[in-house]
Amino acid sequence: MLERIVCAEKLLAVILRANYQADGIVFFTPGDFSQQLGYMRRPAGHVIPPHVHNEILREVTLTNEVLFLRSGRVRVDFYDDDHNYLESRVLTSGDIILLARGGHGFEMLEPSELVEVKQGPYSGDADKTRFEPAVPVQLRIVGE
Repeated sequence: MLERIVCAEKLLAVILRANYQADGIVFFTPGDFSQQLGYMRRPAGHVIPPHVHNEILREVTLTNEVLFLRSGRVRVDFYDDDHNYLESRVLTSGDIILLARGGHGFEMLEPSELVEVKQGPYSGDADKTRFEPAVPVQLRIVGE
């Protein structure tokens, strides 16, 4: 229901499966992450008081992104910082993934719809470095 992809004690990704449930509010990311991923389940009548978010200067040095898989099946391949393949996971409709660091690539296993949320502003070509894996992918799909 909740998976964490870790390499060299660094959190690369958090996968929140469609069937995850918990009462109250749970955050899956450390407080110092520039992108926070949380889950909330509240009963009818629960009130979150109106509020605004204060302007706070934040420094973002690494882009985190969250993908919501609305439909389909997508394989996510994970790589370390040296472009070495680590492992893969398959996401299905309703799954959510936070990509925090390291490399990643995707293959649509069937027609798929994704919604992506990440920090801006977008820096164009400077935003990412594309690479060929150091070693060809020899799939190690965990949890399928």
